[in-house]
Amino acid sequence: MCGIVGFTGRQQAAPVLLDGLSKLEYRGYDSAGIAVRDGESLAEVVKATGKLKNLAEKINGGADLPGSCGIGHTRWATHGEPTQVNAHPHVSGNAKVSGSGPVESEVVGVHNGIIENYEELKAKLIGNGYTFYSSTDTEVVIKLVDYYYNKYKIGPIDAINRMMVRVRGSYALALMFKDYPGEIYAARKDSPMVIGVADGETFLASDVPAVLKYTRDIYYIDNLQSVRLLPGEAHFFDLNGDEVEVECTHIEWDAEAAEKGGYEHFMIKEIHEQPRAVQDTLASVIKDGKIDLSGAGLSDDILKGVSEVRIVACGSAWHAGMVGTYVIEDLAEIPVRAEIASEFRYKKMLIDKDALVVIISQSGETADTLAALRAAKANGIRTLAIVNVVGSTIAREADNVLYTLAGPEIAVATTKAYSAQLAAMYALAVELAFVKGKIGKNDYKYYIEELQALPEKIDSAIANKERIQWFASKHSNANDIFYLGRGLDYAISLEGSLKMKEISYIHSEAYAAGELKHGTISLIEDGMLVIGILTQGELMEKTVSNMAECKARGAYLMGVTADGNYGIEDSVNFAIYVPRADEHFIGSIAVVPLQLLGYYTSVAKGLDVDKPRNLAKSVTVE
Repeated sequence: MCGIVGFTGRQQAAPVLLDGLSKLEYRGYDSAGIAVRDGESLAEVVKATGKLKNLAEKINGGADLPGSCGIGHTRWATHGEPTQVNAHPHVSGNAKVSGSGPVESEVVGVHNGIIENYEELKAKLIGNGYTFYSSTDTEVVIKLVDYYYNKYKIGPIDAINRMMVRVRGSYALALMFKDYPGEIYAARKDSPMVIGVADGETFLASDVPAVLKYTRDIYYIDNLQSVRLLPGEAHFFDLNGDEVEVECTHIEWDAEAAEKGGYEHFMIKEIHEQPRAVQDTLASVIKDGKIDLSGAGLSDDILKGVSEVRIVACGSAWHAGMVGTYVIEDLAEIPVRAEIASEFRYKKMLIDKDALVVIISQSGETADTLAALRAAKANGIRTLAIVNVVGSTIAREADNVLYTLAGPEIAVATTKAYSAQLAAMYALAVELAFVKGKIGKNDYKYYIEELQALPEKIDSAIANKERIQWFASKHSNANDIFYLGRGLDYAISLEGSLKMKEISYIHSEAYAAGELKHGTISLIEDGMLVIGILTQGELMEKTVSNMAECKARGAYLMGVTADGNYGIEDSVNFAIYVPRADEHFIGSIAVVPLQLLGYYTSVAKGLDVDKPRNLAKSVTVE
C-alpha cells in the first residue's frame, strides 16, 4: 500500500520522481504529491488527488519544478480522508500545505504505514506549541522528528532515532531537512523500503520496480535502521546511531520485465508468463532428475524430522497453501493445516516443536504474514519462507527460504506469482514424501516428470483464451457467481472466485460442494452462474450431482475438467477442458481458465483490470 520514491543526483528530480511513482501505481493510491529542492532554496511541495496524471499535469511532467533532490508519494488513505490537504508530502511547519508552493519548514517528509500512538504524540506536540493542518498520522511523525531535531540540537539521524524509539506502529519514512540540501534521510519499521545507487545518483523507493530503470544494485533497509542519502552514496545507521554495513543485492530481472511488452494489461501479460514462472521455479530445485532443497537450507535430515506442517499466508498465497495442504497430506502422510496469517498470529502456538511453518508471500513484506513468521520463530518453530522478492523482510527473517522465480508482478490480482507458489509447494510435497519413505523411486521419478511437464500444459490452457473471452462477454452482467469443488478442486475454486470478485466487482463465493445443501443452495436463482471445478476423478461424480441440483433450480452451469472427460457436457451448459495431468498438480492448469474468466469479465465491463478499486498489491499494514 502507498508508494514512496526519492532521488538525489545530477539530473532534474521531478521527472524521476513521477516516473518512479508511475511504477508504483499498482500498489493502490488515492492521491499523490512530491517535494523538490533546488540547492539551498525552500522545498517546493505539489499535491493532487486522484490519479498520478493529475499531479503530472500540475507540474508539466516535472519540467516546471527545478531541483535535483526530492521525494514523492502515492497515498492510500488510512488516517484522514483522501483530500489534497491530507496528501503527502507533509511538513513540520504550522502553515497549511494543500495544493502547491514553497514551504518554510524545517522538515518535509512522506510516510507509509500506520502510527498507532499518533493521538498521544499529537497531544504532546500540541502542548509544545505545534499546530496541525491535516488529519494524518504522518504529519504527527514528521513534527515529532522536528521536535527532537530542534529541542536537542542534534543531527537528522539522531532525531530520527529518537523518533523511532518513541513511535509505535509501522513506517517507511523519507525526509528532507532544510539545513541539509541535496540529502534525503529515511527509516523503516515493518514497511518496505529499498535504496538504489548508481554513478553519482541515489534512488529510494518502497519497491524495486520504481528504480530498476536506473540501477539493479539494491540495498534493503533493515528494521529500525535509518539511512543518509547523498548523490551516489548511501550510509546506513543502527538505532544507536552507529554506521553499519548493508549488503548489496543485484536484481537479475531488468526494467523491461516490469513493462507491458505490447499487452493491453499487466494481468494478461502475467497470465502468459506463467509457464516461464513455473518452469524457472521448478528448475531452481530440480537438479539431475532429483529435487534438491539444499539451496533453501532444507537437508534430508531436517525434512525427515518434520512432524507436521502449518502453512500461513493471506489471500491468493493462502489459497496456494490450501492446495499444498491436500498435496502434502496425501503424499507425505503428515498433518498439514493452512491458516490465514491474520488469525494465526493471534492464536496460541499449539504446534509440535518439530513442525515446519511455511510462510508464503509474493512480496515478502505482507504485514500479517510477517507477524505470523515472528510469532512462530518466537516459539522456536522452524520457518520456511516461500517468497518472490530476494532480500525482502520475510526472506531475511525466516530460517529457510525457497524463492519463487516469477519475476516482477505488477497487476494487483496475482497470477504468475500464485502459480510459482504452487510449483514450490509441489516440490516440497514430493521431497517430503520421498525422504520420509512414503513414495518409492519410481513414483518419485514419475512425479518429477509430471512437474516438469506443467509449463507446456499451462501454455496449452492459455491458448484456449478466445473461447473463454466469448463466454465472459455473455456473463459480464452477472450479479452473483458460485464456484464449487471438492478436495483440491475446492482449493482451486477459492482462487478462481477471488480472481473474479477482485477485478470484476461481481459478488462471487467458493464453496466445498458438499456444503451446498447446508445453506448455500437457498441462494440459487434462475440464470445464476455456477462454476464447477472437476479434475479429481474420485470426487467428480459427487460434484456434478451437486451442480445438477443447482441446475434444477435455474442455474447456468460451467464446468472445468481434464481432457477426456467429455461426458461432462451432458451435465453442464458450457465446458472448458484443460490438458490432463497428475491429479495432485492439475490445479496449476485448471486455475488458468478461471484467471482468464476473471480477466475478460473485467475487460468486458470496462474496468481498471490492473488497479481494481480499494485494493493494493502489497498489504503492508494490519
